[in-house]
Order: sequence, then C-alpha cells, then structure tokens
Amino acid sequence: MIKAIALDDEYPALKVLQSFCDRTDGIELKASFIHPAEAEEYLKSGDVDLIFLDVNMPEQSGIDFYRALENKPAVVFTTAYSEFAVEGFNLKAVDYLLKPFKYERFLQAVENVKETLDAREAVSTPRHFFVRADYSQHKVSLDHLEYIEALNDYLRIVQSFAKPIVARMTMKEMEKKLPSQEFMRVHRSYIVALGKITQVRNKVIYIGDKEISLSRGYYKEFASRIEDK
Repeated sequence: MIKAIALDDEYPALKVLQSFCDRTDGIELKASFIHPAEAEEYLKSGDVDLIFLDVNMPEQSGIDFYRALENKPAVVFTTAYSEFAVEGFNLKAVDYLLKPFKYERFLQAVENVKETLDAREAVSTPRHFFVRADYSQHKVSLDHLEYIEALNDYLRIVQSFAKPIVARMTMKEMEKKLPSQEFMRVHRSYIVALGKITQVRNKVIYIGDKEISLSRGYYKEFASRIEDK
C-alpha cells in the first residue's frame, strides 16, 4: 500500500486527489495540507511513501519545499503551469500532473510510482537472511530457496545448491522473513517459492522431484497467484 500525502494551496485540488485515491487500490491518502509547514511536520514521522505536491503556492513553491526536505519521499508534482515540468524532473520527480488532470492520467502516475518504489525496494532489500541451527548462523538465499517444510518444532529449509538446514523455529516466524510476493503458504506444513514451481497437477505442486500437497484452504489464493505469474 502506497502511503501518500498531498500539499496544495487550493481545497478543490485536494478534494480531487482525495477522490481519486479513494477510487484506487494500492494507495491511501493519509493526510492533506494547505500550509507547507504542516506538511513538513507530518513528514518527520517518516511514514510517507509519496507526496502529491503543488508547484505554485504563495507561501513556498513546491520545488523549494521538496528541495529542502532532508528525507525525500517519492514526489508527483501537480500544477497548472507546464513551464515548471523540467525543473520538477530535475528533482527526480516520478511524474508531473498538469491540472486539470483526469482519473486515467492519475492512474498512470500511480503505476509509475509503484514501479519506482518496487525498484527502490529491490535495491535496498537484502536477498538473504540468517537462521540459527547446530549452534551456528546459516545464510539462506531468497534466490535459491525452494521450499520450507514444518517438522514438529523444527523447519527444514531446502535450497538449491546447498544442504537442507533444519532450524528450530515456527512457520509464522519464517513467513515474516519472506517477501510475500515471492513465497506462499500452501499447506499447514509447507511454504513454497512460487518461482521454483515446475508443475502443478491434481492439487499437487512439484518443485523438481519434490511433491507438495496443496491444501483446500489455500487453493483459491494459490490459483490466483499462479495465474498472475
């Protein structure tokens, strides 16, 4: 979910953004501001992914406001003046909405923001984690991880190009370590890497030679995830 705020000196413009965000999955407009100082104070919370930012405001221009921020979220500039576009993109704006913009153009900007944030996360997120087993810390690679099997109070962690690791931990603990878009619980005793699945037949998942039963409770979500792939 993209957590956004909006800063604009015109109430009608803020209402349009609120309406468009309410209609759109994957984005939430957390707050709207008329005054730059109030928006700046809110941004100190650090819980903002995106700011819709008007350029031409009487108290402070959106360009100057964004340039002065220490921790900069992604930004989509909004203005009725196209001549500011070049300067906006020089600040690495994700997009630039020229007022009055339609909902379809707003959606395009949101998609651009999603792609930008996903790319940033891919760069910043480590592709591995460590688990403790046999009095040692063992590195688990997300790119090589094939599946996890629950064995009573232990988990058997299976990776390609490595020996399985048997660690004392719960499935819930493991799920917190895994990116949900890449891994899925398909059975009380199994989590699988969706990208490692080689075949699905009669509610049986194949990862190489390994056969994993797909539980009824997970079937609908799994089918949807596979179709999306």
